[in-house]
Amino acid sequence: MRLIIATTNKGKLKEIRHILRGVRLPMVCLADLKKKFNIKEDGQTFLENAIKKALPVSRMFPDDLVAGEDSGLQVEALAGEPGVRSRRFSGSSATDEKNNRKLLKILGGLPAKERKCRYQCWLVLFKNTRLLKICNGSLGGRIAYHAAGKNGFGYDPVFFLPQYKKTVAQLSLRKKNAVSHRARAFNHLRKACLPAGRELL
Repeated sequence: MRLIIATTNKGKLKEIRHILRGVRLPMVCLADLKKKFNIKEDGQTFLENAIKKALPVSRMFPDDLVAGEDSGLQVEALAGEPGVRSRRFSGSSATDEKNNRKLLKILGGLPAKERKCRYQCWLVLFKNTRLLKICNGSLGGRIAYHAAGKNGFGYDPVFFLPQYKKTVAQLSLRKKNAVSHRARAFNHLRKACLPAGRELL
């Protein structure tokens, strides 16, 4: 039995492997499988998208555990946007750099107290199309005035953490995984489904 992470994002897989280190299960992502999946992330919530990612994979690989997660950025001044549109915030040809540039432009010179934001992560676990667990994790901060740091991905270069006086992209992977929204969601999963960190279910 494997734990399939329903993503093609190798950056996410690297983080998740680090978070779940010690779990005695082979861990792979969709990019490692020989099957093609046409997954449309058109849900209205992070949870809906997480299920849309995991369920078809679980249907095709009934003997494996499948984890699907959807995460994104919610900016208070933008009424929670970009939210589920985080990855395609700057359009159909969106990249991390374009998304960050658009966000910084929209917020302009807003004062720090009006730049509050939150990362959200919703995580589901399936086995043979049966939903076993739902977990959530979040991380609060504010949008910086300019991008900084080369670690991580997504909005990490503009997501400023006042307690560290750094953006998430300026943190080491170890430190990021001690506080991140994704780490919190997967650690909830570990506590609920990984007794003593030895085995899953």
